[in-house]
Amino acid sequence: MTLPEGVERREVDGDEGLATRGEPVYGEPTEDGWRRWDRSRSKLAVLLGREVETGLTADSTVLYLGAASGTTVSHVADVAGPTYAVEFAPRPMRDLVGVAEARPNLFPLLKDARKPEHYAHVVEPVDLIVQDVAIRGQGEVAVANKQFLRDGGRLVLAIKARSEDVTRDPDEVFDDVLDTVEAEYEIRYTDGLEPFHEDHLGVVAEPK
Repeated sequence: MTLPEGVERREVDGDEGLATRGEPVYGEPTEDGWRRWDRSRSKLAVLLGREVETGLTADSTVLYLGAASGTTVSHVADVAGPTYAVEFAPRPMRDLVGVAEARPNLFPLLKDARKPEHYAHVVEPVDLIVQDVAIRGQGEVAVANKQFLRDGGRLVLAIKARSEDVTRDPDEVFDDVLDTVEAEYEIRYTDGLEPFHEDHLGVVAEPK
């Protein structure tokens, strides 16, 4: 698998890693218009660095759940087409709106990813859902938002065990979340995101 068009392995500020073209957002190093995509701050970047087939392309329409201040979704919007960024908290949303000013294809939505009916009138069918929400019920969020995903589309899910249940073994939590997801999706890839993100599982799935 090759990297998606618009994502390259480049030396930026003397260190080689993934990079996209765009305005800097979170203090990342830049060089010749390229900005470092920091794997320690982006679960999606970890998967891309492993050359996992995520479904991200230059033509993708994307729904990003849990956009926060825009760290990862800014890179996604640098690469993809229309990118809908759902974030529940007002404070990071203010930063996200600023990130979108330089990216006309990035649409911030101050909404709750657990309640897709509140943004269903805005979001068009998408090719890719990227989910990175630090709440309980991460599997239920993936299932609820499947309605937006086109046939043949992909879900890229970062499961955060400690957000589901801080008292349980992470592997048990991952199994429970995957059981929920598998009701509506075929799992294509799973692997831990260490050393960059402890107690996280990266998942790629396709709708049944």
